[in-house]
Amino acid sequence: MTPRYRHRGRLTAVFAAVLLAAAAPAAAADTDAPGSRAPALPLRVATYNIHAGAGQDQVFDLDRTATALRGLRADVIGLQEVDVHWGARSDFVDEARALAGKLRMRVFFAPIYDLEPATPDGERRQFGVAVLSRYPVLHAENHEITRLSTQTPDPEPAPAPGFAEVVVDVRGAHVHVYSTHLDYRADPSVRAAQVADMLAVLAADRGPKILVGDFNAEASAPELAPLWGPLRDAAPGGGGTYPASDPAKRIDLVTVSPGIGVTGARTVATEASDHRPVVVDLTVHRRGH
Repeated sequence: MTPRYRHRGRLTAVFAAVLLAAAAPAAAADTDAPGSRAPALPLRVATYNIHAGAGQDQVFDLDRTATALRGLRADVIGLQEVDVHWGARSDFVDEARALAGKLRMRVFFAPIYDLEPATPDGERRQFGVAVLSRYPVLHAENHEITRLSTQTPDPEPAPAPGFAEVVVDVRGAHVHVYSTHLDYRADPSVRAAQVADMLAVLAADRGPKILVGDFNAEASAPELAPLWGPLRDAAPGGGGTYPASDPAKRIDLVTVSPGIGVTGARTVATEASDHRPVVVDLTVHRRGH
């Protein structure tokens, strides 16, 4: 769905698929995991559907979005509903690069839609997901999964991009992080196909894996059931995430592969979007890469 937005302030940015912003990796102390010879490395991960920079009040304010993200103090953040020169609702801003600059983080943006410019001299209009990272990004890829387009009449399910993967170097541990945004419709069939497609991507990768995003379904939904085994829900008691003002559902999830430890999780109360962000404290191991 594409709501209308009012505007507060203007920003200017240029497109970049990957921005290596000047940022030092977050400091973390080694701790020994029981039964493990490798040190446990703390990693804080978050997921946030930023509603294209508009809050629960429908006002576009990317500074407010950045403030909410900064407050998470996360090392890696998966973002959904990210506009890059998309339209008037977000002042045609490259939100991926603008947020990376404000937070001094690296970013990979994976468009779901990549459309012709609104004007002859304009930038291409893109909308998708992203990953922000304080750690070095070793690899980044925009995978295809099944989608039902919102931009064409009478769409049919078909492969389309917008499933982001980055490999981040967490002090020697090479961790795969994926950001996704699943279909919102009541019919779960497209989401079921998307789950199968995502699991196929994950199965081709080795090492620790973290899948985050807006799943548009709760963890108990039948179409998400195949996830539980290859992955586990890292924040089952984290609280609702949607709608932000009075959450009735927990549809924004952080999931992790076996071998990744979970030491804490919470949902953060903020109305900088129509969703609430989820923050999870994890431990990973160098031996996993």
